[in-house]
Amino acid sequence: MTDSTTSTTGGSDQGREPTEEEMRAALEAEMKRIRVDDVVLQTVVSLINLGGRRAGLAPGTEGERDLDQVRMAIEAVRALMPLIEQNAEVAKELGPIRNALSQLQMAYAQLSGGGAPSEPPKPGEGPQPGEEPKPGEEGKEPEDPGKGPAQSSGRLWVPGQ
Repeated sequence: MTDSTTSTTGGSDQGREPTEEEMRAALEAEMKRIRVDDVVLQTVVSLINLGGRRAGLAPGTEGERDLDQVRMAIEAVRALMPLIEQNAEVAKELGPIRNALSQLQMAYAQLSGGGAPSEPPKPGEGPQPGEEPKPGEEGKEPEDPGKGPAQSSGRLWVPGQ
């Protein structure tokens, strides 16, 4: 009968912690393989995910809301996007990242007091030229038909503000 505490590795290194030298060699191999583009892209994805969390968008994260952190995440992603767009391999796959950034910007605008985006009036609903505005619309400037709802409502995302 053999002692159960005796190692039966038989020359195998499975189950033991790697040595510092082995870890250093693995890190060196990874550093040779990885590209700066990859790190920038992963950073952008991480910033969007963290920004969404700080906006309280994920279920159970409402208590983590920090609008200054959301704003900083948005600004950092916007600063890094031109660098990513220069890489032709990555640029073709940026649609989901742009979409996530847009959603984060909209959430920030709503949470920071902008409220829900207003819908443009349906044809025939707004005051006609020379007509008095409906109650509650006094003091409102008429919408410019050349502007979209974000521009005419003044809720357009402006970096740094």
